Amino acid sequence: MVKDLRDQKDHSRDSVGVGGGGGSEKKVLVGLIWNCAVELKFLLTALLLLCSLATLLQFLPSTFPLSLSPSSLRSCLSTTTTLLLPNTTTETTEPTNTTETMIPRRVSDQILLPNGALKRGFVPYGTAAYSFILMSAYRGGPNTFAVIGLSSKPLHVFGKPNYTCIYHPNNNNNNKNNESLIHFSPGVKILPDWGYGRVYTVVVVNCTFESPVGVENGGRLIVEAVTNGGGDRDLKLTDSVEALVEPPGSVDLTLFSSQPKYEYLYCGSSLYGDLSPQRVREWLAYHVRLFGGRAHFVIHDAGGVHPEVMEVLRPWMELGYVSLQDIREQERFDGYYHNQFLIVNDCLHRFRFLTRWMFFFDVDEYVYVPGRSSLRSVMDSLREYSQFTIEQMPMSNQLCLTEDAGKTPKKWGFEKLVYRDVKRGIRRDRKYAVQPRDIFATGVHMSQNMQGKTTHKTEKRIKYFHYHGTIAWRREPCRQLINDTQITFQDAPYVLDTTMRSVAPLVKRFEQNTIGQRLRTTRQ
Repeated sequence: MVKDLRDQKDHSRDSVGVGGGGGSEKKVLVGLIWNCAVELKFLLTALLLLCSLATLLQFLPSTFPLSLSPSSLRSCLSTTTTLLLPNTTTETTEPTNTTETMIPRRVSDQILLPNGALKRGFVPYGTAAYSFILMSAYRGGPNTFAVIGLSSKPLHVFGKPNYTCIYHPNNNNNNKNNESLIHFSPGVKILPDWGYGRVYTVVVVNCTFESPVGVENGGRLIVEAVTNGGGDRDLKLTDSVEALVEPPGSVDLTLFSSQPKYEYLYCGSSLYGDLSPQRVREWLAYHVRLFGGRAHFVIHDAGGVHPEVMEVLRPWMELGYVSLQDIREQERFDGYYHNQFLIVNDCLHRFRFLTRWMFFFDVDEYVYVPGRSSLRSVMDSLREYSQFTIEQMPMSNQLCLTEDAGKTPKKWGFEKLVYRDVKRGIRRDRKYAVQPRDIFATGVHMSQNMQGKTTHKTEKRIKYFHYHGTIAWRREPCRQLINDTQITFQDAPYVLDTTMRSVAPLVKRFEQNTIGQRLRTTRQ
C-alpha cells in the first residue's frame, strides 16, 4: 500500500510537470536566486545605504558644510551618467544671438588674503535686460540702412555700447562689381526718446557703407551689439543680430527716387486701454475728409483695438485709407508709454519713401486749417521746411452748452465740447509733421535727428484742438452744461469756441457719403 501511494505521488508530480511545468519552474527560480545571492546582497545593501543617507540629510542644518542641494545631486548624477555612458552625445542648436564671453562663476564668495583682509566675491545670475531687441530694419538707399529696436537703458546711460554693421552679399559667381566681399561699417546709434525710457530705451542704428551693397543679388545685414563693459566691466559681450535678409532680386532702387504713393501719411502712437468706439469713429471721419484721397492712416494696436473699435476701423480699411499694425507683443518690454518712441520710429522708416508728408499726433487731437485755406495750400507754403510744429488748442473734456441739454448723446464729441482753456503762461505740447526723407529718427513731439530746417511759426496757418482724455471715456462726456461765453472751471479760465462745432455737419455728411450708415449704431 505504501508503494502504491508512492507511485501515485510520482505519477501526480509527473502529470503536473507535463501540464504546466510548476515543479520545474520552482526549481529554476530557487536555483537562480541561489546562484545570484551575492549580487542580490550587494543590491539590497546599496538600497539600504541610499535610503539611510536620504533620511539623514533631512535632519542636517542648511549651513552644514557638507549638506547637498538638489542641484548638487543632479550635477553628481549627470556626471555619473556621463562616466557610465562615454559614447553618449548631446546635440545643441546654435542660438541666433551668440555671446562671445562666458560669465565667470566664483567657487567661493569669500577668501582670506595673506594680508589678513577678507576678499568678498560677487556671483552674477541671469540677465537684467537684453542688450538689443530687434523690431525692424529698412533699407534707406543703395548703401544705407536703419535698424530699429530697444536696448537696456542703464547700459546706454552709464556704459558705452557700440554697434558694427556687416553686410554679407548672397553668393553670385557672375558678379563683376566685387559684391561678393563682406562689407563692414561702424553703426551710428541714435537715442531718440529724450531720456524718457524705462528699463528699455529706443535705439536707431544707422548703417552706412562706403559703397552700394546687395543691390544686384541681395544679402544679409548683421549688426553686432557690443557692451564694452557696460553692466560688467570685466566683460565685453557681443551679440550678433541678423537684422535684415534680402533675397536675390528684391532690392528696388526706384523706390528711393520715384514720386511717393501718398501725399499725407499719419503715423499713430500706441493705442491701448478701453477706447471709445464713437470717439475713434469721429476722429477718423474728420481726418479722412481733411487729408483727402491720397492719404493713409497707420494705426498701432497695443491692446486698445477691441472688437467695437475694430468695427469702426473696418470700413476705412476696406477702402484702403487705414492699415492696422498689431504691436501687442512689445508690452513684454518695459519701455516708455507702451514703447511709443519705438513705434513711431518704425513707422517713420517703414513708410519713409511712400509719402511726401508724415504727421504725428494722437487720436484725441484734431488738426485744423483756419479760414478758407486748404491743407494742400498750407503744406505747399511750408515746403521749404523739413519739419514744422503745430500749436495746441486745449479743449475742456466735460463742459458743454446748455442748449444741448437732452441732445448730447446724439452729438459728436468735438461738436458738443466747445469750451477752450485760455490760461496763459503754460508751455503746451506741440505736434508736428515732417518730410520723412529728411528725417533719420523721430520723437513724439518733434524730431531732433534730421537735415534741413524746422519752423514753429505756424499759428495762423495750422493748429490742433486737443480733447484730452475723451478717447478713453466710455460714458457721456458732457458733465456740466454752461450758458455763458466765459467761465472759470477748476481754476482755469475757459471761453466759448465753436470752431470745430461748425465743421461737424460737413464731417457727418462726408462719412455717410463715403461708407454709408454702417456705423450709425456705434456706442460711446
